[in-house]
Amino acid sequence: MGDKMYKKYLAGSLLAAALPAHADYVTVISFGGANKEAQRAAFYEPFKQATGTSVVHGSYNGDLAKLRKMVQLSHVSWDVVEVEAPELARGCEEGLFEQLDASLLGDAADYLPGAVQPCGVGIFVWSTVLAYNGSKLKGAPQGWADFWDTQRFPGKRGLRWGAKYNLEFALMADGVPAKDVYRVLASAEGQDRAFRKLDQLKPQLHWWRTGVEPIRLLGDGRVVMSSAYNGRVAAAQAEQPQLALSWNGGIYDFDYWALPKGISKAEQARRFVAFASQPEAQRSFAEKIAYGPVNRQAIAALDPKVSANLPTAPANLAGGVGMDAAFWAANGAALEERFARWAER
Repeated sequence: MGDKMYKKYLAGSLLAAALPAHADYVTVISFGGANKEAQRAAFYEPFKQATGTSVVHGSYNGDLAKLRKMVQLSHVSWDVVEVEAPELARGCEEGLFEQLDASLLGDAADYLPGAVQPCGVGIFVWSTVLAYNGSKLKGAPQGWADFWDTQRFPGKRGLRWGAKYNLEFALMADGVPAKDVYRVLASAEGQDRAFRKLDQLKPQLHWWRTGVEPIRLLGDGRVVMSSAYNGRVAAAQAEQPQLALSWNGGIYDFDYWALPKGISKAEQARRFVAFASQPEAQRSFAEKIAYGPVNRQAIAALDPKVSANLPTAPANLAGGVGMDAAFWAANGAALEERFARWAER
């Protein structure tokens, strides 16, 4: 979106916000923690200053069960929701989300491939990486094979509860190259192989569900290594310099804004999403937490020292795996059920 178009957009937003028919707030649900604080500074507060519309923000853990119930009851109180890629694809197919009018976002060429989807637009690029407490280990783990090596690196491990991410990590630990992970995981044999690899580590595992947990687990020494969100690790390092990460084998993905079906404040919600997608907001967010912008203009405007610590840096992407949202949209329900049965054994 060019300067003239952006100014026109802001002027229209200010006018619309002044009309009595429009409510003066929009409810935005995100994953909380350092991510939400960065969103508050980069998106919520500037949006209110530009439009007069406040953002009422809440947090959840990514489970769409509550949203499904609200949509079924036609009583939706969330106007904008942050979702991961597989949940966006699955929710779009189920009819949980409104279709996105991409013209609200400006020039599609300004966005990274995959950022603009039928039911959502990317907020940022993030990565789930191998994080570790350097003060508890002799040497630095270089990837998931080291994560599984409890003789060389003794101690408990942390993993996010669920099949997603962990099956990919298990295959990489078992020698599958990053580029082949989803080809192998698409077969029944590959899925069996991943669960067998998880069996090896099961006695050493501590499961986490929210992004702050692995930071706490690593900080207090309950685990020596854990999967973790790269932005959470970066945000914690100022106070906990012993925390470090390996980008090798990290799974990178978009988080998206989506509008639940049947919301009453659709216009305000669309206005917020368009605002948060523009270069200045995107750049501001990336400067506050180590997640990569989806807007190319924002990427170009960042200080190179900032860019180097983001998932979008070429060196950090080189050994990583792009989340296959289509795979998880098609196979997620069955694999998550299998994971739950496996974990309870």
